[in-house]
Amino acid sequence: MNAIALRHGVLALGFALVLAGCGNGAKEAEVIRPALVEKPLPGGHAVLAFPGDVRAREESALSFRVAGKIAKRHVDAGAQVKSGDVLAELDADDLRLQVDASRAALNSAQADLALAKTERERYRALLDRKLVAQSAFDAQDNAFKAAQARAEQVRAQLDVTRNQAGYAQLRAPADGIVATRHAEAGQNVAAGQTVFTLAADGEREIAISLPEQTIGQFSVGQRVMVELWSQPGTRVPGTIRELSRAADALARTYAARVSFDAETADAQLGQSARVYIGAAEGTALSVPLAAVTADGGASFVWVVDPATSTLRRTPVQTGPYGEERVPILAGLADTDWVVVAGAHLVRDGQPVKPIDRDNRAIALAAE
Repeated sequence: MNAIALRHGVLALGFALVLAGCGNGAKEAEVIRPALVEKPLPGGHAVLAFPGDVRAREESALSFRVAGKIAKRHVDAGAQVKSGDVLAELDADDLRLQVDASRAALNSAQADLALAKTERERYRALLDRKLVAQSAFDAQDNAFKAAQARAEQVRAQLDVTRNQAGYAQLRAPADGIVATRHAEAGQNVAAGQTVFTLAADGEREIAISLPEQTIGQFSVGQRVMVELWSQPGTRVPGTIRELSRAADALARTYAARVSFDAETADAQLGQSARVYIGAAEGTALSVPLAAVTADGGASFVWVVDPATSTLRRTPVQTGPYGEERVPILAGLADTDWVVVAGAHLVRDGQPVKPIDRDNRAIALAAE
């Protein structure tokens, strides 16, 4: 009896294992997960953000007008200076020697001129008495004129060397702040080599760089908003005042200057800032930042097929990224439904349940 029961138990266990094996081989149904989707918005909803820094409207590169060795530096970066203040001095020994040499040359020329004048007057008296020929007097007259010209030349040279000696002092051309310093005491500098950059008192503006591919969207006079990094959330209106027509050879960007009310914003030189510019009307569409993914440098989004509710990888051409949205220059239609969250967690052909931001189902086929 025990043997029969044992045999029936083994058969039942084997049958159960067979059924269990058949169950493991069955393919489980794919879970359809919800996907947050949106339609692209018109490009005007895209706000482009560009980093920049506060600059003076008038910036001067200051340099010595003569070459030499810097003997003294009186100011450093950040110093407030007045017009005429001495910023640095060259070793002027050689320049003073040149002045002395020119002065001595002038004394010699004046002595020669006095002698030539005396000789000419003596020959004039002799000519009047018919004691010398006219040619002899003409020679003395020419010698006097040459001595006179020589004296004028040397006098002018003395003025030049005096001016050069004065150039040994580098003075501020206007009231302002020393923005940068490019040389130090003891350094030999060439004439025209920048030693300081002076930010003149007056208007302040933001220097930014605009991308090459969308430069046509910007123009002088265009309204913008300016936000300082030190004052997040506070934006003041501004205007594109200046826009370069030549791209930087290395960065391939276009330099621009944005004017704004620096006093209202309490902006200081050198502060970091962001300039917000609305996308131009020519930019057709825009999507949230989270909707765009890249693979191998190519941007794409996930579009839901309204007939099958499956995902389709769609390449797109993007403009410069804004703070919250990305302009889409090509690749999307305004009727497309785009996945705007978790785009890196889905795959091509995956079935989804489209929902909106209120977690409500969206009937795509009815659109």
